[in-house]
Amino acid sequence: MKNYLYNMFANIKNGQVAKRSYVFQKRKRICESLLKVLWKEGFILGYKTNQTNDDQIKIFLKYRNRTPVINSIKPISKPGRRVYYTIKQIWKIESNKCFILFSTNQGIKSITECKKLKIGGEPIISIN
Repeated sequence: MKNYLYNMFANIKNGQVAKRSYVFQKRKRICESLLKVLWKEGFILGYKTNQTNDDQIKIFLKYRNRTPVINSIKPISKPGRRVYYTIKQIWKIESNKCFILFSTNQGIKSITECKKLKIGGEPIISIN
């Protein structure tokens, strides 16, 4: 996973603080799968590969009444301290308070998808 995800979280957070309409990120498969889930859940407007440079992704940020949709992005499991949740622990989390993305053996899933599929995994980030 390296630092690609954490760099992407910082780029998104800094881009929204600066009120930018889009940010660029280095293209990695894990970043694209995470962006797909964020797009499905409505946190970003979309993303596409850069036409001039194939190894960059252009991420379009979403705002509601000139305020960012993503208020805060907090990493839960870090490279220095890994955390894993079983399905019993995931059921105890209230999914309406915060949005959590999990890295599972079936790919990156949201907390609601993990509850439906009854699988646990490593929580990557929490979005408020």
